[in-house]
Amino acid sequence: MSNKRQKVSFLYTGNGCRVPKNVKRVRFHSSVVEVYDYDIGMSPFQGCKSLVEVVLNDGLIEIEEDAFQDCTALQSINIPSTVTKIGDDAFNDCGDLREVVLNEGLQKIGDRAFINCDALRSITIPSTVDEIGNMAFYYCTNLRDVVLNYGLKKVRTITFEGCTSLQSITIPSTVIEIDTVAFKDCTELREVVIYNEEVQIDDKAFNNCTSLGRFKFPGLYTRLDNIIQAGQRGIEGKMDDIPTVEWRAGELSIPTVSREIRMPWGSMETAVEVDKEKLDKIVKLIRYYEMKEATTLFELALWKSKIDQADISNPADRAASRIEVPGPVKDTILQYLR
Repeated sequence: MSNKRQKVSFLYTGNGCRVPKNVKRVRFHSSVVEVYDYDIGMSPFQGCKSLVEVVLNDGLIEIEEDAFQDCTALQSINIPSTVTKIGDDAFNDCGDLREVVLNEGLQKIGDRAFINCDALRSITIPSTVDEIGNMAFYYCTNLRDVVLNYGLKKVRTITFEGCTSLQSITIPSTVIEIDTVAFKDCTELREVVIYNEEVQIDDKAFNNCTSLGRFKFPGLYTRLDNIIQAGQRGIEGKMDDIPTVEWRAGELSIPTVSREIRMPWGSMETAVEVDKEKLDKIVKLIRYYEMKEATTLFELALWKSKIDQADISNPADRAASRIEVPGPVKDTILQYLR
């Protein structure tokens, strides 16, 4: 009999529903749209240290700030696709939270939303989220697998700081900015894969990531391979002349450079960055050969157009149909890209 009682879930019906502080299992009524009690001016679940299980309803729209803060026994949470926002500190200090499922439809993850969730091992950010809040996963020390989906635009300040189990991260092409100390103290981080070489990376974004040796750029490798396949093989020797850059076998990787810096609060840290000089050189080289190939294709297109209008049975007409981009124009274009 006692075992059956332990499995019974408390039904939460929304504002005004009194939740026992020693509640262990909660099921949300289908009518609930937010996790907040206006009568008491806070979430009724904040500080429910015995709460182990929560079943949220489809139709829930928002998980407000502090909603499940300090629910130290909570083990898993599945956020329905109807939820568009997880508020600041929503799961702050949920130290036993092992599994979090975020579904497509979620748009915003607030500041410190999952801070100090020590047991959390993996997280997948839906493509509908365009920005992750400051300190959202701060010191989630067991967080090993992070999937950032296409659609994300910014990784904010201190988002993954102190995630000491994180070993690799892939930054999708939609990300345009990685803020300061976003991955600070990720001491096991060994690989960063970046699909947008134009992304703005703060020079302190990877502070103290002392295991990080290289950044990989799949998009640059694809462009480089396209140039080679088009017959512009001269680029190969120029790439080989850039020391410590690895670019064959389907990958292009650039080493990191490290330097000691003093932070505003006085402590010394190791700034770890991609070698920007080598990156800039590679990008300019690829652009140069892409434009060179483009002008060749333009010349061929003009030639074909002239041939279509000429008597192709006459060799003289055919030879006269060849058109080149004027030398000064081509030189100006290519010189600009050097």
